[in-house]
Amino acid sequence: MREPIRHSPLAAATAALTLFLLLLPSAKCGVTYDRKAIIINGQRRILISGSIHYPRSTPEMWEGLVQKAKDGGLDVIQTYVFWNGHEPSPGKYNFEGRYDLVRFIRTVQRAGLYLHLRIGPYICGEWNFGGFPVWLKYVPGISFRTDNEPFKNAMQGFTQKIVEMMKRESLFESQGGPIILSQIENEYGPEGKAFGPAGHAYVNWAANMAVGMDTGVPWVMCKEDDAPDPVINACNGFYCDAFIPNKPYKPMMWTEAWSGWFTEFGGTVHQRPVEDLAFAVARFIQKGGSFINYYMYHGGTNFGRTAGGPFITTSYDYDAPIDEFGSIREPKHGHLKELHRAIKLCENALVSADPTVLSLGPYQQAHIFNYQTGGCAAFLANYNPKSYATVLFNNLHYNLPPWSISILPDCRNVIFNTAKVGVQTSQMQMLGSSNEQLLWERYDEEIASMADNSLLTTTGLLEQINVTRDTSDYLWYITSVDVNSNERFLSGGQPPVIIIQSAGHALHVFVNGQLSGSAYGSKENRRITYNGNVNLHGGSNRIALLSVAVGLPNVGTHFESWNTGVLGPVVLHGLDDGKRDLTWQQWSYQVGLKGESMNLNSLEGTSSVEWMQGDFAGQAQQPLTWFRAYFDAPGGQEPLALDMRSMGKGQIWINGQSIGRYWTVYANGDCRGCSYTGTYRSPKCQTGCGEPTQRWYHVPRSWLQPSRNLLVIFEELGGDATKISLVKQSVSGVCADVSEWHPTIRNWHLDSYGKPEEFRRPKVHLHCSPGQFISAIKFASFGTPYGACGSFLQGACHSPNSHTTLEKKCIGQERCEVAITPSNFGGDPCPNVMKKIAVEAVCSPATQPLQ
Repeated sequence: MREPIRHSPLAAATAALTLFLLLLPSAKCGVTYDRKAIIINGQRRILISGSIHYPRSTPEMWEGLVQKAKDGGLDVIQTYVFWNGHEPSPGKYNFEGRYDLVRFIRTVQRAGLYLHLRIGPYICGEWNFGGFPVWLKYVPGISFRTDNEPFKNAMQGFTQKIVEMMKRESLFESQGGPIILSQIENEYGPEGKAFGPAGHAYVNWAANMAVGMDTGVPWVMCKEDDAPDPVINACNGFYCDAFIPNKPYKPMMWTEAWSGWFTEFGGTVHQRPVEDLAFAVARFIQKGGSFINYYMYHGGTNFGRTAGGPFITTSYDYDAPIDEFGSIREPKHGHLKELHRAIKLCENALVSADPTVLSLGPYQQAHIFNYQTGGCAAFLANYNPKSYATVLFNNLHYNLPPWSISILPDCRNVIFNTAKVGVQTSQMQMLGSSNEQLLWERYDEEIASMADNSLLTTTGLLEQINVTRDTSDYLWYITSVDVNSNERFLSGGQPPVIIIQSAGHALHVFVNGQLSGSAYGSKENRRITYNGNVNLHGGSNRIALLSVAVGLPNVGTHFESWNTGVLGPVVLHGLDDGKRDLTWQQWSYQVGLKGESMNLNSLEGTSSVEWMQGDFAGQAQQPLTWFRAYFDAPGGQEPLALDMRSMGKGQIWINGQSIGRYWTVYANGDCRGCSYTGTYRSPKCQTGCGEPTQRWYHVPRSWLQPSRNLLVIFEELGGDATKISLVKQSVSGVCADVSEWHPTIRNWHLDSYGKPEEFRRPKVHLHCSPGQFISAIKFASFGTPYGACGSFLQGACHSPNSHTTLEKKCIGQERCEVAITPSNFGGDPCPNVMKKIAVEAVCSPATQPLQ
């Protein structure tokens, strides 16, 4: 029998000292962490990150998007890994085109940025089936996201595939690459609680599985309070300042700071004021947070049939700092850029010291960071959403706007306030790309012969995805009804009524080849009840139900078992013998449309049928119609989109590439204004009430050839294709609204240590897009103007030279700047009054004459 090993006190002390040294930032190479921050090569870092999802843009866009993110002050790009895009069928992988993950990461690396790789492989993300491939649903015995061996085997296999690819390409930071963090699972907390012990066992398994892959970088689990060591648990939400890591030696990480919100067909567009977003970030930093990721920094487009939910729009703009088309959104991008600069000036203090919290009033606080070298940084907060507050700090008075935080890198001078936006606001517009009218041709989807080519015939109703395997949005349910020629309704009585219960997202009812009516679900109510008259005749009648999916579910427990399609009952009322239940009679099924099977959306398949030519304007609109037209690529570099407001519902292809689903359903919501103050929630700032939820559909320029580009539209309901137009996105105007003593970083000279030396008068900066020039000044006032961009008004104090001064400095220029000093405006119009300048300028293409 072996003697137990006894440790001497000296050995124990030596071991403790060794452990302590290993935990010191200076003792670590590669990437690790402590309670203060992520540590990269021995240095604690405040890291600013932004989500850009590679499949939601094109490879040709990636470099520009990443550079704009870097210009906005980001250190890190964050992305999910999209399992269903990479493994569309078991063992067959796709890492090309928009799914070229390595190319995307290399693009980030060349820009000098880090990357956070959220492998998941469950991602949610308003993505079809939460990122899971549909074939996973049919693995025998599987149950998603719980302690289930078939699921764990599949999940581990894909995770291992991605990790090995990253290692082979030397992309982890431990290998000299840009990946500093990885994520396993995603927002599992609510589901884990629902699964109980099986959920807890699954989380532990997932963490151990991931850590065992030895990537050399930390792993993260977001919204997972019991993430086991050494995995870091992180926060997602509109605010995360109340978040506390589950262990005192883990850093405060915010993996999703929601910059806006996603959009659902039939809903409004949600916007988040940048003042509130900046306030939330500053609040998190002052509480000790050291990693913030904007979700999204560029949302992009749900091309093809990738949108999940269901009912998620093709646009995934998310009110992000870079909009869906890749253009900078101002003032969100610029104001956050200034916030990031201010935070970086405080970085040494933030990563070295814990804050001292000082009350400055009932709703006011100071968070003070003093560190050993004698430096000091402070955050002065006013949580009151209704009124300004004047506070005394360091024997100086500071005026704090409502719901704002001021940042003082030296504990004296304010260089940034979250509520004071000093950058310009850009007004975007969509203009026709040419004067040429698209010449349309039409092909009507064949309905009469579809039962002859049915996939199968069986008794009863089948669940839609079990039949289609999500290869198409469309599934036909076809049956026949025999009607006695003596039925009373055939002699002028009330027509029969059919009532259909469906779990599908949309339903079109055809009787004898004619559309009888349609019904639609919604995000709140996925179940559809169709109740309408049917035009039957004596003898045999064909009833064809076209069930339409609008994206598969992406969140919830056991969503692999959720149903869609016509599940019944289907009951016919109003016949002489009473109601007739059609649910359990014989039904035939056809997956997809005939036009899909003939590849009418492709360059090769479009010539396989005879297209009708002519002028369709004013003609009766037909359901289930294919349209095609050819067009030349517009000149210039502006982003392109299709204006689909004249259409109903369907899908779009350019040169065989799927733009995505369109649906001109009108937005219903509450658009009664928006204030940045007070706690933000997604219903708070809605726009677009009474307008199509989505009117513009992104056309990537890289998908176009110089001439004869093929545009194919499939229309379900019957829209007017003659009114579709290709448009360009451009800046129509820019506004600025800057205070006389606005705190902004560009007002500081920095010494050799990066510290501010002196404070200067601010300037108003205006700049149009490249290729544009300022052609007019619509409004200018130096004094006390009020209002917002597009609706500025003069206040009681106004310099009469305001307009002339701005015209002299700016007309004919792509960009201009004017110092906000009384001398520039012919004197002080109201001494001893805090003034500002508000200006609205018009941007025009260089080819247009100046106004």
